[in-house]
Amino acid sequence: MFEEYDVIVVGAGHAGCEAAASAANMGSKVLLITMNMQMIAQMSCNPAMGGIAKGQIVREIDALGGYSGIVSDKSMIQFRMLNRSKGPAMWSPRVQSDRMLFATTWREMLEATPNLDFYQDMVKELIVNNGKVEGVVTNLGHNIKSRAVVLTNGTFLNGVIHIGEKNFGGGRVAEKAATGITEQLVSLGFESARLKTGTPPRIDGRSLDYSKMEEQAGDEEIVGFSFLERPDLKPNEQKSCWITYTSQEVHDILKTGFESSPMFQGRIHGTGPRYCPSIEDKINRFAERERHQLFVEPEGWNTVEIYVNGFSTSLPEQVQLEALRKVPGFEKCKMFRPGYAIEYDFFPPTQLTVSLETKLIKGLFFAGQINGTTGYEEAACQGLMAGINAHQSVIGQDPLVLKRSDAYIGVLIDDLINKGTDEPYRMFTSRAEFRTLLRQDNADLRLTEISYRLGLASQQRMDMVREKLQQVAAIKEVLKTHSVEPAESDHYLKSVYSAPLVSKQKAWQILLRPNVRLKDMITAFPSLKEKITGATDSILEQVEIQVKYEVYIEKEKELVEKMSQLENLAIPNNFNYENLISLSNEAKQKFKKIQPRTLGQASRISGVNPSDVQILMVYMGR
Repeated sequence: MFEEYDVIVVGAGHAGCEAAASAANMGSKVLLITMNMQMIAQMSCNPAMGGIAKGQIVREIDALGGYSGIVSDKSMIQFRMLNRSKGPAMWSPRVQSDRMLFATTWREMLEATPNLDFYQDMVKELIVNNGKVEGVVTNLGHNIKSRAVVLTNGTFLNGVIHIGEKNFGGGRVAEKAATGITEQLVSLGFESARLKTGTPPRIDGRSLDYSKMEEQAGDEEIVGFSFLERPDLKPNEQKSCWITYTSQEVHDILKTGFESSPMFQGRIHGTGPRYCPSIEDKINRFAERERHQLFVEPEGWNTVEIYVNGFSTSLPEQVQLEALRKVPGFEKCKMFRPGYAIEYDFFPPTQLTVSLETKLIKGLFFAGQINGTTGYEEAACQGLMAGINAHQSVIGQDPLVLKRSDAYIGVLIDDLINKGTDEPYRMFTSRAEFRTLLRQDNADLRLTEISYRLGLASQQRMDMVREKLQQVAAIKEVLKTHSVEPAESDHYLKSVYSAPLVSKQKAWQILLRPNVRLKDMITAFPSLKEKITGATDSILEQVEIQVKYEVYIEKEKELVEKMSQLENLAIPNNFNYENLISLSNEAKQKFKKIQPRTLGQASRISGVNPSDVQILMVYMGR
């Protein structure tokens, strides 16, 4: 019934979709297997993409030729660039999405992808021979052969859903859990553990009083995620979100359900996300706070369903509803479905190599929540990388490995495989050492050429990047050479509270001043306007950032260069750490487990001291 595939991708969430698309677009014959074809690319939790650090990841996925940025732009109902008040390294795009349109767009793009087949079934077992994966066995009894397999099972591996004192198997509400794979992998020598996550109740928007809430409108300028900058990717209008707050009365009602709470009664054993706790966890851990912020988010253009961001809970339904009705604007709210918590299996990611291939089984790759991460964006970027590297393994080529100085994606994977995680891992800008280099605005300049060489990014994308680089360089040259007269600049500089010029000055120097913007300079200075014409806002923004932050960018590049010396010192395969008598026992254990490829990777392993790395360095030098 089935031909042999190059790559089989198990699961069609955010990781699975990106994995299937990337491997297929690079030329592999791919089969995407999912338990329900109607649930491809579901936004299981909040209907949004991007945010702090996550927005940078989506732009990186787009620059690498992935689909998440395009899908997010096509399905957005609101756009906001977060952290505009801070430096550009912190700017983070975020879109509110139409949940149904998001999934529909993903499916349409996947179905239009050559080399990609689909099949609806549950994978219950892997075919493994001599330490190599050779395909999968499905619940319907099909043995499907392949040369590589990417597991992106999300929350479905032995998933258990909790609502108050009720619990039942499931990977999402109304969807059954996946069984068999965890048990087989453990029998093959893998280590597994449990995590948990949760979701808030969904509310009928017609039952809410928005006059009692604070409106949160979208930005006037819609930047979006995709660097293709196609007008058809952006909406002509936007929907507002709203903000309201809990109160002590709300907290008191919630506390009445604690005796039935699966979290407080010990029925949930998995560790939950530190940075996205349930509402009961919040009021327990932060008892001194009288209120917590709630974001009231529409789920799409043509639905009244509302997502109550900040009210994730697994308390009994009646307690959820009673507490919500004490929130301003929710007095008469009607519930579509209650919030719930879900426990699921994951595999500590220190069992993976830098390519996301497992160390124990050749050709088997893990991506997404199976690696202990949380969030659509974290899952999608892992799927993209796993799909790329599954293809590379099939054709016998080296994997694509992004360094920490290349991308947030590189930071995420490096963190996972070297440090592991015992709680759902979420990306933050603070996790990256080189935030000034890893901005959302320059992801295309950083990554498109890498992807183009692999055959993933299109010629159109590469041509756009080359044109962008040429335009940026040309405008920077104008700023370095063009002088502005005092009389020409006085009015503008006064308007931005900047000191007037006492003599001619290069435009570059003027742009370095606080509050001065390149776009405004071009408008205000006729002589400059003559020399800079036709540049888009994104080009002007890129020039301004490079000029204003040149010193900081160069300092980070110097630091990257220094650190790369360790990255270039390779550790031989099967290196015997027992020969190093001076090495601490903990370091020996960690090195044997992680099997670092370079001294740089060894230095980032949790529990390894600088002295251990020095000992390794001396030995390698000898």
